[in-house]
Amino acid sequence: MNVPLLDLKAQHRAIKAEIDDAVAEVMESQQFILGPQVQKCEQAIAQYSGCAYGVGVSSGTDALLICLMAEGIGPGAEVITTPYTFFATAGSIARVGAKPVFADIDPASYNLNPAQLESKITAHTRAIIPVHLYGQMADLDPVMQLAQKHGLVVIEDAAQAIGAEYKGRRAGSIGHYGCFSFFPSKNLGAAGDGGMVVTQAAQRAENLRRLRAHGSQPKYYHKVIGGNFRLDTLQAAVVSAKLRHLDDWTAARQRNAQRYHQLFRASGLSIANSSEYRIKGNGSPRVYLPETVADRHIFNQYVIRTARRDDLKAALQDKGVGTDIYYPVPLHLQECFSGLGYRAGAFPESESAANETLALPIYPELSEPQARYVVQGIAEFFSR
Repeated sequence: MNVPLLDLKAQHRAIKAEIDDAVAEVMESQQFILGPQVQKCEQAIAQYSGCAYGVGVSSGTDALLICLMAEGIGPGAEVITTPYTFFATAGSIARVGAKPVFADIDPASYNLNPAQLESKITAHTRAIIPVHLYGQMADLDPVMQLAQKHGLVVIEDAAQAIGAEYKGRRAGSIGHYGCFSFFPSKNLGAAGDGGMVVTQAAQRAENLRRLRAHGSQPKYYHKVIGGNFRLDTLQAAVVSAKLRHLDDWTAARQRNAQRYHQLFRASGLSIANSSEYRIKGNGSPRVYLPETVADRHIFNQYVIRTARRDDLKAALQDKGVGTDIYYPVPLHLQECFSGLGYRAGAFPESESAANETLALPIYPELSEPQARYVVQGIAEFFSR
């Protein structure tokens, strides 16, 4: 049996007519740059996320970058974030000339551990970027309390978490900014690159709109230097068409996650939940399963962890099961950040997760026989 990590073709077949109509409408209008479809998409994503404003941008990476630019964060500034995330989070900090400062993660959620934050704050700290990894929101109340205490900006990196919830609030709605990615593999994906920033503040939204068009307002008059960060109208049309299906897809991912849990429990494998993981604890469980520690986990990924991760990945590949590692090298150990002075052992939870985590197929169209095949393959591997 073949079980891909992600099957976008299955999704597209189900909604092809809607996508074709949305694209045809844009082609007929011939308004490709910040056309009416972009405004519609901005309003819909803002409303979905419980925010007052949405500003469409060219990618999730540029969403992070433009927020830092809007706050005037640059050389001499420090921004605290997690070392266990996609490169764009820290890369955007470095691109504006600021210094990434890392704090370790909570192994239960793989998100920033708020208890690690205050010791990282200095007179140079300007912002905190918590990442909502794998589709589950970080513990934001203590983050926001620290930010208020020290006068810091909070930028939610919600690239993997649109629609996720924390204490009844949607991803992107709690910090000063929320950043989404519409990369095709995301739960809400475009047909190429695209992103969105949401905010509750009218002035922040206005600043973002100005910056995404080279800082121009009105046209050809520039008080600030921005960039070309506009959301393409065709991508906005695709995202808007898909948004109508997002909650159904999320529910399917949640059902698939629950099915995995049930199959693992019935497999005879020694298992535990991610919150039970301890670096120096007993190593008896063969597999640690993800769990929901916030209100609504949208399962952008279903990530297990095991000490034999690399061998398991190879064995599943031989069986036709697609997997991936998010992420094999924590950011503080990336070569390009060697000048920050971090060494192996600086963030043990992040380093351990990078060595042990493995993402399994979780896309909405995943069938029960496919999920059973995946778990059987894992059980067979550990029975050798």
